[in-house]
Amino acid sequence: MKKTTITALVACGSLLAAAAPAQAAPKDPVRALKSKLTSGHGVRFTETTTLSGDDKTKIQSRKGTFQFNAKGVAASDISAVPVGRPRERTISVGKVSYTSGGLWEDRLPEGKSWLKTNGLLGGGSGFYGQVINPVEPTTLAALVKKGKLSGSTLTGKITFKELEKVSRWFGASIPLRMHNDTKVSYTLTLTSAGLVSRVKSSYAATGVFDNNQFEGKTITIDSRFTGWGAKVSIKAPDPETVTTDIGN
Repeated sequence: MKKTTITALVACGSLLAAAAPAQAAPKDPVRALKSKLTSGHGVRFTETTTLSGDDKTKIQSRKGTFQFNAKGVAASDISAVPVGRPRERTISVGKVSYTSGGLWEDRLPEGKSWLKTNGLLGGGSGFYGQVINPVEPTTLAALVKKGKLSGSTLTGKITFKELEKVSRWFGASIPLRMHNDTKVSYTLTLTSAGLVSRVKSSYAATGVFDNNQFEGKTITIDSRFTGWGAKVSIKAPDPETVTTDIGN
């Protein structure tokens, strides 16, 4: 090949490289979340929880909806199918939760189908549910700060104690736990708009259930989020069906 031709090709290559647009930086997940936090709107999720050790076992599946306010979660409606236990549904509005089925399946007074409590936003199923809620700006900010962002994936580790400081959801989902220094490994997948489409977290099962049955085992929760910004309306159950009494 002639020298002039080689020189021309090198020059063209340099021009193309200079003309190519720079790769866009990942969008700020916290800013993207805050742009969606409008009352009357929300996001849906589906979730699977597995327990692994010598083998891998599915222990629960859930699906639900979060309704937003300017700070994050205003209300939620979550249905759970625990393996080997009754189905459960929990509606939370503000700081009040209403749970039907699950642990209370046969313990409510006749004619009542919902137990009203303060806390347990995820109901009894919260003990096996997702400990990371990407609808909370303070939680998401902590995950971004502690994690490493590579392309559309954010990975890192955070302790139970650190999560409780920033996440009302975590504190209300599993208020009873054994070890605050338990580390949660997390992977968040982001859309091109910076919104969370998937949360996968895992931690030593003995962090919550410290007994021989869970020794050496890991709880992993895989959640998928869709419909960010969709219109949502979650209301408390009919007061006539609600009780605060638990039968013996």
